[in-house]
Amino acid sequence: FLEDCGMYFPEVKSHPDKYLQRCPESVKKWLKQLKSAGKILLLITSSHSDYCRLVCEYIIGNDFEEYFDIVITNALKPGFFSHTPNQRPFRTLENDEEQEALLSLDKPGWYSQGNAIQLYELLKKMTGKLDPKVVYFGDSMHSDIFPAHHYSNWETVFILEELLGDKVIVPAETESEPLEKKGKYEEDQPEAPYFVSKQWGSFFVDKLPGLENAEETLVHTWSCKCTSTYSTIAIPSLEAIADLPLDYRFTRFSSNSSATAGYYPSPPRALLPNEELVTMK
Repeated sequence: FLEDCGMYFPEVKSHPDKYLQRCPESVKKWLKQLKSAGKILLLITSSHSDYCRLVCEYIIGNDFEEYFDIVITNALKPGFFSHTPNQRPFRTLENDEEQEALLSLDKPGWYSQGNAIQLYELLKKMTGKLDPKVVYFGDSMHSDIFPAHHYSNWETVFILEELLGDKVIVPAETESEPLEKKGKYEEDQPEAPYFVSKQWGSFFVDKLPGLENAEETLVHTWSCKCTSTYSTIAIPSLEAIADLPLDYRFTRFSSNSSATAGYYPSPPRALLPNEELVTMK
Protein backbone atom coordinates (compact mmCIF):
# COMPACT_ATOMS: atom_id res chain seq x y z
CA PHE A 1 0.00 0.00 0.00
CA LEU A 2 2.76 2.44 0.99
CA GLU A 3 4.80 1.72 -2.16
CA ASP A 4 1.70 1.86 -4.36
CA CYS A 5 2.63 -1.50 -5.91
CA GLY A 6 0.59 -4.12 -7.67
CA MET A 7 -2.87 -3.79 -9.19
CA TYR A 8 -5.08 -3.83 -6.11
CA PHE A 9 -3.94 -0.98 -3.86
CA PRO A 10 -3.44 1.69 -6.55
CA GLU A 11 -6.86 0.87 -8.01
CA VAL A 12 -8.67 1.04 -4.65
CA LYS A 13 -6.88 4.28 -3.80
CA SER A 14 -7.97 5.84 -7.09
CA HIS A 15 -11.54 4.50 -7.20
CA PRO A 16 -12.73 3.50 -3.71
CA ASP A 17 -16.34 4.02 -4.80
CA LYS A 18 -16.04 1.04 -7.18
CA TYR A 19 -15.04 -1.40 -4.44
CA LEU A 20 -16.34 -0.09 -1.13
CA GLN A 21 -19.83 0.50 0.23
CA ARG A 22 -20.47 3.35 2.62
CA CYS A 23 -21.58 2.49 6.14
CA PRO A 24 -25.36 2.94 6.55
CA GLU A 25 -26.37 5.86 8.75
CA SER A 26 -28.30 3.46 10.99
CA VAL A 27 -25.08 1.59 11.82
CA LYS A 28 -23.14 4.80 12.52
CA LYS A 29 -25.95 5.94 14.81
CA TRP A 30 -25.88 2.54 16.56
CA LEU A 31 -22.12 2.81 17.18
CA LYS A 32 -22.60 6.26 18.70
CA GLN A 33 -25.40 4.96 20.91
CA LEU A 34 -23.19 2.13 22.17
CA LYS A 35 -20.41 4.54 23.04
CA SER A 36 -22.82 6.98 24.71
CA ALA A 37 -24.13 4.07 26.79
CA GLY A 38 -20.64 3.55 28.21
CA LYS A 39 -19.55 0.64 26.04
CA ILE A 40 -15.92 0.41 24.93
CA LEU A 41 -15.71 0.03 21.17
CA LEU A 42 -12.83 -1.81 19.51
CA LEU A 43 -11.80 -2.07 15.88
CA ILE A 44 -9.49 -5.03 15.25
CA THR A 45 -8.30 -5.69 11.71
CA SER A 46 -5.48 -7.63 10.08
CA SER A 47 -5.05 -4.83 7.57
CA HIS A 48 -2.17 -2.39 7.99
CA SER A 49 -2.92 1.05 9.38
CA ASP A 50 -2.63 2.97 6.09
CA TYR A 51 -5.07 0.70 4.27
CA CYS A 52 -7.39 0.63 7.30
CA ARG A 53 -7.48 4.43 7.29
CA LEU A 54 -8.31 4.57 3.58
CA VAL A 55 -11.18 2.11 3.94
CA CYS A 56 -12.61 3.56 7.16
CA GLU A 57 -12.44 7.16 5.99
CA TYR A 58 -14.41 6.22 2.90
CA ILE A 59 -17.04 3.97 4.49
CA ILE A 60 -17.49 5.81 7.82
CA GLY A 61 -15.97 9.26 7.35
CA ASN A 62 -12.86 11.25 8.23
CA ASP A 63 -13.97 11.16 11.85
CA PHE A 64 -14.04 7.35 12.01
CA GLU A 65 -11.51 7.25 14.88
CA GLU A 66 -14.06 9.02 17.08
CA TYR A 67 -16.32 5.96 16.85
CA PHE A 68 -13.76 3.67 18.53
CA ASP A 69 -11.85 3.76 21.80
CA ILE A 70 -9.19 1.31 20.61
CA VAL A 71 -8.02 0.61 17.05
CA ILE A 72 -5.73 -2.36 16.41
CA THR A 73 -4.29 -2.85 12.92
CA ASN A 74 -2.00 -5.56 11.51
CA ALA A 75 -3.56 -7.81 14.15
CA LEU A 76 -2.68 -10.89 12.09
CA LYS A 77 -5.78 -12.81 13.11
CA PRO A 78 -6.35 -15.59 14.08
CA GLY A 79 -2.93 -15.46 15.77
CA PHE A 80 -4.04 -12.35 17.66
CA PHE A 81 -6.21 -14.60 19.83
CA SER A 82 -3.86 -17.59 20.26
CA HIS A 83 -0.42 -15.99 20.71
CA THR A 84 1.11 -14.86 23.99
CA PRO A 85 2.39 -11.34 24.69
CA ASN A 86 5.98 -12.55 24.21
CA GLN A 87 5.12 -14.05 20.84
CA ARG A 88 3.23 -11.05 19.56
CA PRO A 89 3.55 -7.82 21.55
CA PHE A 90 1.68 -4.63 20.76
CA ARG A 91 3.58 -1.89 18.94
CA THR A 92 3.00 1.83 18.68
CA LEU A 93 2.72 3.58 15.32
CA GLU A 94 4.34 6.70 13.96
CA ASN A 95 3.30 7.81 10.46
CA ASP A 96 1.96 4.28 9.92
CA GLU A 97 5.37 2.76 10.73
CA GLU A 98 5.56 0.26 13.60
CA GLN A 99 7.73 1.35 16.52
CA GLU A 100 9.02 -0.36 19.66
CA ALA A 101 7.27 -3.27 21.31
CA LEU A 102 5.19 -2.51 24.41
CA LEU A 103 5.39 -4.50 27.63
CA SER A 104 1.72 -3.73 28.34
CA LEU A 105 -1.19 -1.57 27.22
CA ASP A 106 -1.83 1.31 29.60
CA LYS A 107 -4.35 3.43 27.73
CA PRO A 108 -6.75 3.39 24.77
CA GLY A 109 -5.40 4.41 21.38
CA TRP A 110 -4.22 3.07 18.03
CA TYR A 111 -1.84 0.09 18.11
CA SER A 112 -0.37 -2.50 15.75
CA GLN A 113 -0.09 -6.31 16.07
CA GLY A 114 -0.65 -7.41 19.66
CA ASN A 115 -2.60 -10.16 21.40
CA ALA A 116 -5.94 -10.70 23.09
CA ILE A 117 -4.38 -11.35 26.52
CA GLN A 118 -2.91 -7.85 26.94
CA LEU A 119 -5.96 -6.27 25.33
CA TYR A 120 -8.20 -7.94 27.91
CA GLU A 121 -5.98 -6.60 30.72
CA LEU A 122 -6.48 -3.10 29.34
CA LEU A 123 -10.25 -3.66 29.23
CA LYS A 124 -10.14 -4.62 32.90
CA LYS A 125 -8.45 -1.31 33.71
CA MET A 126 -10.84 0.72 31.57
CA THR A 127 -14.01 -0.90 32.95
CA GLY A 128 -12.85 -1.45 36.52
CA LYS A 129 -14.19 -5.00 36.29
CA LEU A 130 -12.40 -8.29 36.92
CA ASP A 131 -14.29 -10.07 34.18
CA PRO A 132 -15.49 -7.58 31.54
CA LYS A 133 -17.77 -9.06 28.89
CA VAL A 134 -16.69 -8.75 25.28
CA VAL A 135 -18.97 -9.16 22.25
CA TYR A 136 -16.92 -9.65 19.11
CA PHE A 137 -18.39 -9.15 15.63
CA GLY A 138 -16.74 -10.83 12.65
CA ASP A 139 -17.44 -12.25 9.21
CA SER A 140 -14.79 -15.00 9.12
CA MET A 141 -15.20 -18.28 10.99
CA HIS A 142 -11.45 -18.95 10.65
CA SER A 143 -10.05 -15.55 11.61
CA ASP A 144 -12.77 -14.12 13.85
CA ILE A 145 -15.45 -16.34 15.30
CA PHE A 146 -13.69 -19.60 16.18
CA PRO A 147 -10.52 -18.07 17.71
CA ALA A 148 -12.41 -15.38 19.66
CA HIS A 149 -14.71 -18.05 21.10
CA HIS A 150 -12.13 -20.80 21.60
CA TYR A 151 -9.13 -18.87 22.94
CA SER A 152 -10.71 -15.80 24.54
CA ASN A 153 -14.17 -17.11 25.48
CA TRP A 154 -15.73 -13.96 24.05
CA GLU A 155 -19.33 -13.74 22.92
CA THR A 156 -19.31 -13.88 19.12
CA VAL A 157 -21.69 -12.44 16.53
CA PHE A 158 -21.18 -14.04 13.13
CA ILE A 159 -21.99 -11.69 10.25
CA LEU A 160 -23.11 -14.32 7.78
CA GLU A 161 -23.89 -12.98 4.33
CA GLU A 162 -25.44 -16.29 3.28
CA LEU A 163 -28.43 -15.46 5.46
CA LEU A 164 -29.37 -12.93 2.79
CA GLY A 165 -29.94 -15.81 0.38
CA ASP A 166 -33.56 -16.12 1.48
CA LYS A 167 -34.36 -12.66 0.18
CA VAL A 168 -34.96 -13.22 -3.52
CA ILE A 169 -36.78 -10.26 -5.04
CA VAL A 170 -39.81 -11.27 -7.12
CA PRO A 171 -41.33 -8.58 -9.40
CA ALA A 172 -44.69 -7.42 -8.12
CA GLU A 173 -47.78 -7.83 -10.31
CA THR A 174 -50.48 -5.20 -10.49
CA GLU A 175 -53.93 -5.05 -12.05
CA SER A 176 -52.82 -2.42 -14.56
CA GLU A 177 -50.04 -4.52 -16.04
CA PRO A 178 -50.67 -6.09 -19.46
CA LEU A 179 -51.23 -9.81 -19.61
CA GLU A 180 -48.14 -10.42 -21.68
CA LYS A 181 -46.01 -8.78 -18.98
CA LYS A 182 -47.62 -10.92 -16.30
CA GLY A 183 -46.90 -13.98 -18.38
CA LYS A 184 -43.24 -13.05 -18.58
CA TYR A 185 -43.04 -12.79 -14.79
CA GLU A 186 -44.62 -16.21 -14.46
CA GLU A 187 -42.19 -17.80 -16.89
CA ASP A 188 -38.97 -16.15 -15.76
CA GLN A 189 -37.55 -17.28 -12.45
CA PRO A 190 -35.66 -14.67 -10.43
CA GLU A 191 -31.94 -15.21 -10.39
CA ALA A 192 -30.44 -16.46 -7.15
CA PRO A 193 -28.23 -13.93 -5.36
CA TYR A 194 -24.50 -14.25 -5.99
CA PHE A 195 -23.89 -15.80 -2.56
CA VAL A 196 -26.15 -18.78 -3.35
CA SER A 197 -23.73 -21.13 -5.09
CA LYS A 198 -25.00 -22.96 -8.14
CA GLN A 199 -22.10 -25.37 -7.81
CA TRP A 200 -22.10 -26.11 -4.09
CA GLY A 201 -25.75 -25.57 -3.22
CA SER A 202 -26.95 -24.51 0.21
CA PHE A 203 -24.47 -23.17 2.76
CA PHE A 204 -26.57 -24.75 5.50
CA VAL A 205 -27.96 -28.08 4.30
CA ASP A 206 -26.69 -30.87 2.06
CA LYS A 207 -28.45 -33.91 0.64
CA LEU A 208 -26.96 -37.36 0.89
CA PRO A 209 -28.23 -39.92 -1.64
CA GLY A 210 -29.98 -42.92 -0.12
CA LEU A 211 -29.00 -46.54 -0.66
CA GLU A 212 -30.96 -48.36 -3.38
CA ASN A 213 -34.55 -47.05 -3.13
CA ALA A 214 -34.08 -45.10 0.08
CA GLU A 215 -34.86 -41.38 0.12
CA GLU A 216 -32.26 -38.66 0.37
CA THR A 217 -31.09 -37.66 3.84
CA LEU A 218 -30.79 -34.00 4.81
CA VAL A 219 -27.68 -33.15 6.81
CA HIS A 220 -26.32 -29.94 8.24
CA THR A 221 -23.13 -28.87 6.52
CA TRP A 222 -19.87 -28.49 8.43
CA SER A 223 -20.16 -24.72 8.06
CA CYS A 224 -23.65 -24.77 9.54
CA LYS A 225 -22.47 -26.84 12.50
CA CYS A 226 -19.57 -24.45 13.15
CA THR A 227 -21.98 -21.50 13.07
CA SER A 228 -24.18 -22.91 15.84
CA THR A 229 -21.19 -24.20 17.85
CA TYR A 230 -18.91 -21.16 17.93
CA SER A 231 -21.30 -18.24 17.42
CA THR A 232 -23.51 -16.71 20.08
CA ILE A 233 -25.81 -15.45 17.33
CA ALA A 234 -25.60 -15.07 13.55
CA ILE A 235 -26.92 -12.08 11.61
CA PRO A 236 -26.94 -11.17 7.90
CA SER A 237 -25.50 -7.67 8.49
CA LEU A 238 -25.09 -4.98 11.13
CA GLU A 239 -28.03 -3.18 9.57
CA ALA A 240 -30.26 -6.04 10.70
CA ILE A 241 -29.77 -5.11 14.38
CA ALA A 242 -28.84 -1.42 14.24
CA ASP A 243 -32.37 -0.17 14.95
CA LEU A 244 -33.01 -2.52 17.89
CA PRO A 245 -32.94 -1.21 21.47
CA LEU A 246 -29.54 -1.64 23.10
CA ASP A 247 -31.10 -3.88 25.74
CA TYR A 248 -32.74 -6.19 23.19
CA ARG A 249 -32.36 -9.81 24.31
CA PHE A 250 -31.29 -12.17 21.54
CA THR A 251 -31.84 -15.91 21.65
CA ARG A 252 -28.50 -17.72 21.73
CA PHE A 253 -27.61 -20.82 19.80
CA SER A 254 -26.84 -22.48 23.13
CA SER A 255 -30.22 -21.60 24.66
CA ASN A 256 -31.80 -24.89 23.63
CA SER A 257 -31.15 -27.94 21.48
CA SER A 258 -32.36 -26.22 18.31
CA ALA A 259 -29.70 -25.56 15.67
CA THR A 260 -31.65 -22.52 14.48
CA ALA A 261 -32.17 -20.61 17.76
CA GLY A 262 -29.37 -18.10 17.26
CA TYR A 263 -30.19 -16.89 13.76
CA TYR A 264 -31.54 -13.34 13.71
CA PRO A 265 -33.96 -12.14 12.46
CA SER A 266 -34.96 -15.64 11.34
CA PRO A 267 -33.36 -18.97 10.47
CA PRO A 268 -32.52 -19.74 6.84
CA ARG A 269 -35.39 -21.44 5.06
CA ALA A 270 -33.19 -24.46 4.31
CA LEU A 271 -33.16 -25.31 8.02
CA LEU A 272 -36.86 -24.87 8.72
CA PRO A 273 -38.62 -27.85 7.13
CA ASN A 274 -38.48 -31.00 9.25
CA GLU A 275 -35.83 -29.46 11.46
CA GLU A 276 -36.04 -32.31 13.94
CA LEU A 277 -35.21 -34.85 11.23
CA VAL A 278 -32.06 -33.12 10.06
CA THR A 279 -28.89 -34.78 11.33
CA MET A 280 -25.38 -33.49 11.70
CA LYS A 281 -22.91 -34.36 8.97
